[in-house]
Amino acid sequence: MPIRPNGLARAAVRFRPAAFVGTFVALFMTVAIVSACGILLESGLRASLPPTRYATVPVVIAADQETHLRVGSGEGSYEVSAPVPERARVDAALLEVLAPLGRAVPDVVFPVRDAAGAVHEASGWGATAFTGTKLAAGRAPGAGEVVLGGASAAPGQDRVTLDTPVGKREFRVVGRTDVPGAHFSDPEARTLSGHPNTLDAVALLPKAPTGPAPTGPATAPAASDERLAASARSAVAGRAEVLTGADRAVDRRLAGAKELLTALGGSFGGTATLVAVFTAAGTVALSVGQRSREFALLRAVGATPRQIRRTIATEALLVAPVAGVLGCLPGYALASWWFGALQAKGAVPAAVELSVSWIPLVCAAGIGLLTALISGWAAARKPARIRPGQALAAAAVERVRPGWIRTPLGVLALAGGAACGGLAASGSGPDAANAALGVVMLFMLAVALLGPLIARACAGILGFPLRLGDASASLAAANSRAHARRLASAITPIVLAMAFSSTLVFLHTSEDRATREQQTSGLLADRVVTAPPSDVASRPLPVGVTAAVPVTRTSVIAELGSGSDHWLQGASAQVVTGPGADLARVQDLGVREGGLDALRPGTVAVDRNLAGSAKAGLGDRLRLRLPDGTEAAPEIIALYTRGLGFAEVTLPAADLAGHMTSPAPTELLVLGDSPALAELGPVTDRRGWTTAQDTDRQVNAWANTTMASVLGGFAAVAAVNTLVMTVLDRRRELRMLRLIGSTRRQVLRMIRWEALLITGTGVTLGSAIALATLFPMTRALTGAPPHIPPLLYGSFVAAALALGLAATTLPARNALRHPGP
Repeated sequence: MPIRPNGLARAAVRFRPAAFVGTFVALFMTVAIVSACGILLESGLRASLPPTRYATVPVVIAADQETHLRVGSGEGSYEVSAPVPERARVDAALLEVLAPLGRAVPDVVFPVRDAAGAVHEASGWGATAFTGTKLAAGRAPGAGEVVLGGASAAPGQDRVTLDTPVGKREFRVVGRTDVPGAHFSDPEARTLSGHPNTLDAVALLPKAPTGPAPTGPATAPAASDERLAASARSAVAGRAEVLTGADRAVDRRLAGAKELLTALGGSFGGTATLVAVFTAAGTVALSVGQRSREFALLRAVGATPRQIRRTIATEALLVAPVAGVLGCLPGYALASWWFGALQAKGAVPAAVELSVSWIPLVCAAGIGLLTALISGWAAARKPARIRPGQALAAAAVERVRPGWIRTPLGVLALAGGAACGGLAASGSGPDAANAALGVVMLFMLAVALLGPLIARACAGILGFPLRLGDASASLAAANSRAHARRLASAITPIVLAMAFSSTLVFLHTSEDRATREQQTSGLLADRVVTAPPSDVASRPLPVGVTAAVPVTRTSVIAELGSGSDHWLQGASAQVVTGPGADLARVQDLGVREGGLDALRPGTVAVDRNLAGSAKAGLGDRLRLRLPDGTEAAPEIIALYTRGLGFAEVTLPAADLAGHMTSPAPTELLVLGDSPALAELGPVTDRRGWTTAQDTDRQVNAWANTTMASVLGGFAAVAAVNTLVMTVLDRRRELRMLRLIGSTRRQVLRMIRWEALLITGTGVTLGSAIALATLFPMTRALTGAPPHIPPLLYGSFVAAALALGLAATTLPARNALRHPGP
């Protein structure tokens, strides 16, 4: 009777389902993590916000909320872009250009603060034409007047003092609305915003019809809006963007959310996919290798190599699709939880929705299927090629010689990892960080490819003390050395879990410690007033205060690189009101070149790492994009080392006038003390200010911990799955040991020694890879070696050991319940 590969595969899955459980679990987890990252990536690419403020406006004229840079020249040139830190604005002169087309309404939105310190959103009264805000009492505001709404409107209040971006002003209250906020006349709103010559946007409304109503067929509103938009594009002539449809949202938070989700789904998703595929491939190969005796028997009775390969491929087609379909369910649940957590922490606007389509789900299932097919085909090469007469003998002994494909590729990956490590050690800034990321990926690839050789070497080195022990220990060492391929399959997931989790978690602990140390050492101010009045710089110093420097926290975009290698990168910035010499009295930025005394309009002080990435030094020009996207090139007058704790860029306030949404100081750094400081706002000391800064880093800590948990958890499950598969495959061996006189206690002790050897090897290799990655990365980011809390690292090691012991001891106990072979 001819051998039917499809029938053999179906029979194997039907009558021996336990042999495929490990493969199913590995593929199931792979599809889950890949589909979750794919859903986040799709959500980032498709993220949109409803045009809440401009919902009734058919056409909105606004500035591009991204800044662009053309890199390269000729046909090889391309464009890179980055979202502006704050709102990019349009020229107010566009109002005259758009006036003939329809009703052009200027729109500016800015924060104001009342006497109680509460912040309210303010805008011009003209915006009520499209926001729908109505007067509950009173009339529209004129010069020196305001209409208040919601909690900001106190009954019977006639006059109110508001702290605006241009200072404190007193206004007469002439009306009230039911909507929270403050409304001024349009000219006064533009003046109070701090940027009177620019607008947040122009709302273009159709002109009200005049004369008798037309008697012909009505014009479709959509067609009328398109004509209005086309006329606006012609009139604007590229000086601004003409937005219709969903683009009218004009929310800068959307760009940040898209970037975050795309980075999670793309960059982290790529790494997670690679880890998942490596792990699943190893599990599939282990499953096929454990059944080598079956395939050898088939070869001995006349099965052809093609039939063996078809049988394994059919098994993959039977298991992988089921694992793919079921794996998409936890993948969707993981993506939903992750997306919801990001929204709860304010990283993603609440109006952005999770996008789920068939694309990431089918791609994830397809990756699982391809992984099963390719891994099964690679593992089937040996049993398919062996001659029928030698098949059973070859299956009884594990191959010792290295593979002629895996070994050269593994050596190349090992050499590439070493080369990247050298580049990272000699580089600085992002260059070193990017090279360090290549270290962990290449070393992990080397471990996956050279697994049997590495396992044999580690078994020989770490197993040496065991050979000096009792019978159980020496037998564990001999087993580990003789079955290096089985050992490698169990070690690889542990290395993955340890390397990636340690890299992500200890990178944050290192950065967090360096930031805290820089803030503690660099803050010289005795007191810090948070949220002081906008005109605090013009007030006289209270008695007992020798220096007071208002500082505004914001961000800028730096143009880094040189020649044809350019990119845009966000950088933290502090805007200083007053002389640089006063700043040096309240902040020690760790200046290494130049001095803050020379800080004046047209100059900048820069963190040394950022300057190195920009290939700029003292006296050079640093190419920047200000918070609203305006290009600037101030001269570098100082290089310092404590940018991580304070700001990477220090600029004079005069250079950013009109380029920030709110130029009001974020904090007032005070040298000395006085009871009068309490009148300016909440007062804290150095310790309190440093503690408050820790809160701002909690989102980054949570993100790193979450990514480490996802990758580490997946690798941990894969490690447990592999260890269980390995022990269950050795049931005959364990029962045979019992039959020849070994006690149950001796066999279990041997299993425990093997588990300790496996997990110890995995922890050692994973820790070494993490250290090779962390040292150059933290040196580039913080200038110091990595900070590894002993208790945290010890918990990682303890978790690995506990999982290894549990995953081997429990199935071994179950196998030893039956004494027969």
